[in-house]
Amino acid sequence: MKQLSSLSDVEVSTLEAMHRYHTLSQIRMRAQMILLSHRGYHLQEIAYILDVTRQAVSLVIDNWESLGISGFYDKSRSGRPRSLSVEDEAFIKDLIEKEPRSIIKIQAILEAEKAKHVSGWTIKRILKRANLKWKRIRKSIKSKRNELEFREAQQKIQILAQRQLQGEIDLVYFDEAGFSLDPSIPYAWQPTGKNIEVPASKSTRLNVLGFMNKQNDLTPFVVQGSVNTAIAVACFNEFSRNLTKKTFVILDNSPVHKSKEFIGNLRRWSTCGLFVRFLPPYSPELNIIEILWRKIKYEWMPFSAYLSFEKLKTNLDQILRDFGSKYEIKFSH
Repeated sequence: MKQLSSLSDVEVSTLEAMHRYHTLSQIRMRAQMILLSHRGYHLQEIAYILDVTRQAVSLVIDNWESLGISGFYDKSRSGRPRSLSVEDEAFIKDLIEKEPRSIIKIQAILEAEKAKHVSGWTIKRILKRANLKWKRIRKSIKSKRNELEFREAQQKIQILAQRQLQGEIDLVYFDEAGFSLDPSIPYAWQPTGKNIEVPASKSTRLNVLGFMNKQNDLTPFVVQGSVNTAIAVACFNEFSRNLTKKTFVILDNSPVHKSKEFIGNLRRWSTCGLFVRFLPPYSPELNIIEILWRKIKYEWMPFSAYLSFEKLKTNLDQILRDFGSKYEIKFSH
């Protein structure tokens, strides 16, 4: 592991000033690399934070050790002529909009239409300069929803949120999510030629039913096994006992929430000061607790949690317990 020599207080303050105020973005980033290394971050962690390669971080640290701040600045070099013109790069950007998955196809079109033979790495550099990243494509259900109903629901939630800010009401969001030993891990930074592996196996499902607001207050209920209407009603009964003011709950239209038994409790809950507001179909982005489930599954749950069901349960309980302090979501109001 590459170890950075200790920095003096003057060096730290100089690097912090460069990181914040230098006019060149690459110099700001290189100063940040040295500061992160000084604070104990490993090469791979710094590379992940700054979205660069491990080798790039290593080179910056080497230059700092041998040249100091002057090592941040690139030496002038003639270099070979550009293989692609500005027009060629614009052509590539247009192609990637039509075919965002295949660099090989772009290479073939470049060669066929412009007689330009370039490497995949050259095309990747152009796409990165255009602020494009290789990442998972999200599934969308927007085409299925009624846009007018969606906008009306969005406006009503904004009105409730304003009333909450004024202290008139509480506004919370309710939903369920399941966790098992079949890990929800799309991908991670991994050493070249090696794969990080976690065991995938069938297990009992841990379901979390939660009430959450934008202040990172969470009331979770963990159930081992499936969730039915009786369990959802019991959670609402328990939550309604501790209300301090009129509370509106936003939730989706799952069969459990729309069952006759659940609907039959709405009037009783309203007498306790709890009012349910259903979202229109196919509008998950209006239910902010969905963000919590994504954070737990894809960011906060460690790989080691999937080694056994007990580890999964322990880690899940820990995250739920520490949500609002160690773990939090920053919302814009």
